Amino acid sequence: MAETLARSFRGKRVLLTGGLGFIGSSLALRLLDLGASVTVLDALIPDYGGNPFNLHPHYDQFQIIQANVTQARIVNDLVQGQDFIFHCAGQVSHVLGLRDPYPDLEYTIKGTAVLMEACRHNNLAAKVIKTGTRGQYGPVQKLPVGEEAPSNPRGIYEISNLAAEKIMKVYHDVHGMACVLLRLTNIYGPRSQMKSHHFGVANWFIRQAMEGQTIRVFGDGSTLRDFLYIDDCVQAMLLCAICPEARGEVINLGNGQPVSLLELVKLIIAAVGKGQWEFAEFSAERKASEPGDFYADISKLRRLVGWEPSVGLAEGLAATVDYYRKYRQHYW
Repeated sequence: MAETLARSFRGKRVLLTGGLGFIGSSLALRLLDLGASVTVLDALIPDYGGNPFNLHPHYDQFQIIQANVTQARIVNDLVQGQDFIFHCAGQVSHVLGLRDPYPDLEYTIKGTAVLMEACRHNNLAAKVIKTGTRGQYGPVQKLPVGEEAPSNPRGIYEISNLAAEKIMKVYHDVHGMACVLLRLTNIYGPRSQMKSHHFGVANWFIRQAMEGQTIRVFGDGSTLRDFLYIDDCVQAMLLCAICPEARGEVINLGNGQPVSLLELVKLIIAAVGKGQWEFAEFSAERKASEPGDFYADISKLRRLVGWEPSVGLAEGLAATVDYYRKYRQHYW
């Protein structure tokens, strides 16, 4: 697969929206390694995870544009000549979306519309890959959750991502654009924002353990999730980008192997070598939006691109802990 990706991306031009964030920067570094010419667009909105250190030590090898994806004039220019566009920009917190809906409407929905209009008028041939969220399904009736499951999200963040996905599907169906629509499940690993609990639960628990704090496990800890290491996520995204059969498709991108939140916490404490946990009651806000058990059916992804996750949870947690031991001053 490595040689296939190298052939597909060597010498190609790639635009990454939200490219200084967790997933965007990880993609950027991998694309640089594959020989692509990468442009990074990021507004560096406070608390959204954009971090110039995420591209260390290769920052100078990227074209970096600090601007918002809603700025049509800038986006119109940037999409021209791009072979691939990975659209990772948007409001990035489930919790913040519940408290203030307007950034979701502005950055996730409007930002997607601006990007797709820019492509329609300036680069109809670009392949556009969107990072959505497993939260777009909402509470589920059947596990594992396949792409045919109904969507009934319970938060503004999830609703806005679903709306953005639908917008892109229109541009695929009506205007003939090559769009791939990914729904990501609990991505963790190096370069994630670690300043608050508003983002990935695994990385936040790692910070708490590293600081010797008590990790609060909501409910009885039996809630099931699947967690995917960032390197596996990037590999799958790149394979989807070059797969003709993936165009126009909604595709789950997860690990497919569920663990309970209590199991996750115990693995994190083992990886860090210290920390403790306690059960805690859900807040009213969390309880109202909690979707219950979720783990993804990734058989469609396997069938289309022949991908399998390669990093086990214990291994991925150990690598993540090692990264933050070296660079924590840049993340909290």
